[in-house]
Formats: sequence, structure tokens, C-alpha cells
Amino acid sequence: MNNDVKPLTPVLTKRWLSPRSWTIRTYEQLEGYTALRKALKAHPDQLIQLCKDSGLRGRGGAGFPTGMKWGFIPQGDGKPHYLVINADEGEPGTCKDIPLMMADPHSLVEGIIITSYAIRANFAAVYVRGEALHCIRRMQAAVQEAYAAGYLGKDILGSGFDLDVVIHSGAGAYICGEETALLDSLEGLRGQPRLKPPFPATSGLYESPTVVNNVETIASVPFIVNGGSDWFRAMGRDRSPGPKIYSLSGHVTNPGQYEAPMGTTLRQLLELAGGMKDGIPLKFWTPGGSSTPLFTADHLDVPLDFEGAAEAGSMLGTTALQLFNETVSVPWAVMKWTEFYKHESCGKCTPCREGTYWLVQILQRMVRGEGTASDIDTLLDICDNVLGRSFCALGDGAVSPITSGIQYFKDEFLALCDTNAASTGKHALAGAH
Repeated sequence: MNNDVKPLTPVLTKRWLSPRSWTIRTYEQLEGYTALRKALKAHPDQLIQLCKDSGLRGRGGAGFPTGMKWGFIPQGDGKPHYLVINADEGEPGTCKDIPLMMADPHSLVEGIIITSYAIRANFAAVYVRGEALHCIRRMQAAVQEAYAAGYLGKDILGSGFDLDVVIHSGAGAYICGEETALLDSLEGLRGQPRLKPPFPATSGLYESPTVVNNVETIASVPFIVNGGSDWFRAMGRDRSPGPKIYSLSGHVTNPGQYEAPMGTTLRQLLELAGGMKDGIPLKFWTPGGSSTPLFTADHLDVPLDFEGAAEAGSMLGTTALQLFNETVSVPWAVMKWTEFYKHESCGKCTPCREGTYWLVQILQRMVRGEGTASDIDTLLDICDNVLGRSFCALGDGAVSPITSGIQYFKDEFLALCDTNAASTGKHALAGAH
């Protein structure tokens, strides 16, 4: 092992390999619900401040400071407050939240109780992707165990704090990973993004103050309560502290979840994962799922935190690292991703609905070998009309692989056009004879 890859004491994943790690019995044997007892003795505002001091940022992709989001909830407004956990996890390549809920559901449940206490919410909902049936059942079982142990329900541990938690099954729509579309879906409406402002902090679920957080974000909270903000900040980088679960998939020897401090590089993660599969060199990769601009083999040493990824021209996103070796055609991969976004566009806004449709038409034609050089300009022009002009971030995410793919691998797109030009020329010559 290279010296710069230090062995890490796991935090978020420390219980994952314990026998029956998903049960409350195992969880309590391994410091489970000790953070809750500590939190209930503190004032809710102290917990919000602790979260701010820790520097915890949202692990769902945007990286918004979690403590700040909690602090936006107006207090003493006479309205019910809600906590909603975004466990939809539909981003291609992302697979960290479902393993966490499968292996250690009580870390999420405990985080939910502490967070709800901090924001004065008496109802919390976990919105789980509908296809993850095994995960939904495991979360439901964990919630039932927590009720039976007195960690949920009325007067939790004699604190006077009441909380009910519901596990809600989505119906498999990618758009419901967008927080306001998720809220509409939770209310029984069609999942479509809402106009902002007003923001969920003041007008969220049932038009009441709501915090929407990702699974990994809330599962980090009990560790922060027990370890303190300085302990949490000792991991990762100054502006992006703490541990992170990186999902490695694709052409890698040992795909899976790798916990490492924020700011770890792909070179270090690849070393942990046994390198590229069959030794075929890396060609391109996504740092945070397919809606983040592509990176190439030149980006192996980019620090994978919010600032590092952005400075290199991409986004950290959900740290879903999809790795592709030199056998993969970039235009083909970009086409497959664009087909996904076209299928998952909710159709609410014209730029995304129409843009993704035409992008798919052009890319499919190019991959069939029927493209022309002007198609590349047309693709970029459509992308320019979608980026920043869509109702939500789905449109922005849909164009990221296309623009970055053309930026780094324009030759491959041109080669498809050259193939078409050559074959068209042959047909023309044959016609002349």
C-alpha cells in the first residue's frame, strides 16, 4: 500500500460488518442511542450550533451547510415542523444510502430523532426509492424496534419530546430526488418541482417549515453529537470536513463503498479498490454520478470534496464514481445517460422536456454512424439553451455529460461524423457509376 493512503478508522461504516448489524441489539452494543441520550439533555439551539460548528455539509449532492439549513426553520411560529429524509437515491451510479440503510438503519433513525428534536419537529418521513423494497422493509423494522424501545413515540426517554416516524415508499421517479418534487409526491401529488421561493424551510411539507436532508447527512449526526465538532473537523478538509462514503462502480477490481475523509483522490480510492479491472487503463469517470461533468485520467489527483471538484470543473455530487476503461466509447456512454434523463424528465418545463428529446435524437443518430460535424455544434447549442434555463437541476445535470464529453473527447464525436462522411462519399461515387 502506498504511504499516502492511510488506513482509516471507519466512522459511518464501522458497524456494517458486525453480525446482524441492522438490529437494535447490535446497534446498542456499539454505542447506539448514546448520542440521543446526550442530545436530549441539551437545548435544541445548542444542537443546531454544534452542527454549524462541525461544518457538516449536505451529502445529497449540493453540499449546503446542514446546521445553517436547520437554523432557517422559524421558531415560535405556531406551525408544525417537519423533517423529511431524502432516500430516493436515483442518480445513476449512486449507491451509498441504500447500503447504509440496509447495514445500519438505526444510525439513520437515531440521527432523525436528534435532528427532529433540534428543529422542534414532531413528525418525520423517510422517502425511500420505491424499487428498494428490501431497504424499505429493513427501515420499517428498525422504526418498529425504536418504538418498542421507547426511542420513538410519546415522551421519548422521559424528555417530554414526542416524535413519530413514517417510512414512505416512492414510485421510482428520478425527479422525486429533487426536494420540492419529493414533497409534492409525499403529499400525494404528482412529483414535480415547485417554484422557489418560498423555500421548504418556511413552506415545505403541507406548507409548513420543513428540513429536507439526505440519508448520509443525518446518519452523521449521532457521531457529531458523541465526538464533538472538533473531532469531526479533524477529518477531511477545512471547508469540507468529515468522513464520506465514496461509491466506486464500473471497471474497477473491487467495486463497492469506500469510506474515506473528504478530499480523498481517485488515485487513493483506486488503490483501496485494487486498481482498474484487468489492468486496462482508466479513460473517463464521473466524480458524483452522471449528472456531474466527466473527468479523465488527468484528474486522478483532484481532491474529492466540494471545492476540489468544482475547481477542476465538475461537482462532487453524490460521490458516485463510475469508472470507464479505454474500451468504452464516450459518445455511446453519453447517449445512454441522455436517454435516461429524457425518460425521467417530468415535462414541466420546455427547455428540459424538449431539449432532452432532441439531444437523444442527435446522439442516437451519431452513434449509429449517421452524424455530421454540424451535429456537434447543434448539441452544444441545445445544451446552452437547457443549462440554467430549466425549472430544476435535472436539465443542468442532463447536459453535463454531453458538454464535458465533447470538451475532453471531441475527436470521438468527430470520428463518428467522419465515418458517416466516408460512407456517404462511397454511396455518391457508386451512384455516379
